[in-house]
Amino acid sequence: MKASIALTAIAALAAKVYAVPPSCFSLKLGYPCCSNASTPSVYEDSDGKWGVENGNWCGIPEQVKVCWSEKLGYPCCTSTSVSVFEDNDGKWGIENGNWCGIINGPTPTPTPTPKTTPNPEPTIDPTQYKINGNPFKGVDFYLNPYYVEEVENALNNLIDSSLRSKVEKMKTFSNAIWLDTINNMQSWLEPNLKGALAQHQSTGKDVLTVFVVYDLPGRDCHALASNGELLANDADAQRYKTEYIDVIESHLKQYTAQPVVLIIEPDSLANMVTNLDDPHCSQSESYYMDGHAYLLKKFGVLDHVAMYLDIGHAFWLGWDDNREKAAKLYKKVIDSASPGKVRGFVDNVANYTPWEDPTLSRGPDTDWNPCPDEKRYLEAVKKDFTSAGIKSVYFVSDTSRNGHKTDRKHPGEWCNQTGVGVGARPQASPVSGMDYLDAFYWIKPLGESDGTSDESAVRFDGYCGHDTAMKPAPEAGQWFQAHFEQGVENANPPL
Repeated sequence: MKASIALTAIAALAAKVYAVPPSCFSLKLGYPCCSNASTPSVYEDSDGKWGVENGNWCGIPEQVKVCWSEKLGYPCCTSTSVSVFEDNDGKWGIENGNWCGIINGPTPTPTPTPKTTPNPEPTIDPTQYKINGNPFKGVDFYLNPYYVEEVENALNNLIDSSLRSKVEKMKTFSNAIWLDTINNMQSWLEPNLKGALAQHQSTGKDVLTVFVVYDLPGRDCHALASNGELLANDADAQRYKTEYIDVIESHLKQYTAQPVVLIIEPDSLANMVTNLDDPHCSQSESYYMDGHAYLLKKFGVLDHVAMYLDIGHAFWLGWDDNREKAAKLYKKVIDSASPGKVRGFVDNVANYTPWEDPTLSRGPDTDWNPCPDEKRYLEAVKKDFTSAGIKSVYFVSDTSRNGHKTDRKHPGEWCNQTGVGVGARPQASPVSGMDYLDAFYWIKPLGESDGTSDESAVRFDGYCGHDTAMKPAPEAGQWFQAHFEQGVENANPPL
């Protein structure tokens, strides 16, 4: 098992609650029972097997054949037999994003070392972590347990079995956790903050967790494939503040000992730069601006939190006039949120534009875009935003799906592109000479669909029916096995 998986698994399992061990032979001899049947046997006599815990002898209870994980506060696995992690208690799987015990029973650890019982819950640490500079630097990256489960399921359904070893590696890389509905935020925010804290307390290292804040009223200007649950009206704008942003803030204020990065509302402000002639965008404008000001004031004063505003990608805002408009708009948004601070900006979220493509230049093939790849785009944005008076201009670039040049007929095509390849691995300060590039990071998980190719579906978007879009494709956010496998196969650098 990769060390990074083991550490994260240890962190997640630190929340296990150990039940009172069953009765055993040693009680009548004046010795306690060991905590479970998997405690290593140090000595065996006619009475039974003996172990050592906390420096004292204990009797090892007989192996329990029932679902052992239930007494630890976790359910049995019902649909998976794939072991993600193994400890002295047994083999653990993941179902519905939660740990479960594989019901074939625990597997004892052969090394006869005393068991150390973890804390039932990570102790909430009142320490105030303060981000100074690049939040991705000098920390461990937290693994998204939901994505680990998705990859485990993908392993069970491989179309191309030769990819197995490469797919296994996908579980070892960090990616962002999307808070894309109020319900998902309630289900995913605190458990993963707690998991990162438990990992910190288990390993002694600072652990960075990355979340995507993505639930604005009128999200994506009510785009067909990616519109959200909240509409562009006053009532839903109030829900956004009280049921979504305020709840996120309350959890962030509780878990202050570890760094957190927030990716703020992909596509939203970029739409305000270029698409206000669309009625859905114009109806959303005031809610986008007010929503950003509200959340930036809330989150931007938290010392352990760094925020990055989405700036689309090179073939959205790369042209000179679009960058000029963007600089003015983003300056206005940031100024409206004082004293809240923004670390910087994020590009290429869920997109396929290569980081660097020397084959492209400003000309008819690129609609005269002077920034035909993300590297040149960020270089230009850095200059323009700095000139506009924005004080903190740092970047995170999403490299989850841009490692291989896709089959797009035009770089603006975005839906489930054929030829996809996972790109550069999550890494802090990845490019020499670009000290303003904080990180490459996987924000949109490879394998999750951009949108359905079913033309009869309510959420069908024409781009998902283009010749270069892989088909058949499921609804946005659902697992797309064929797309995932192609992305693994075309990984650059190779897996």
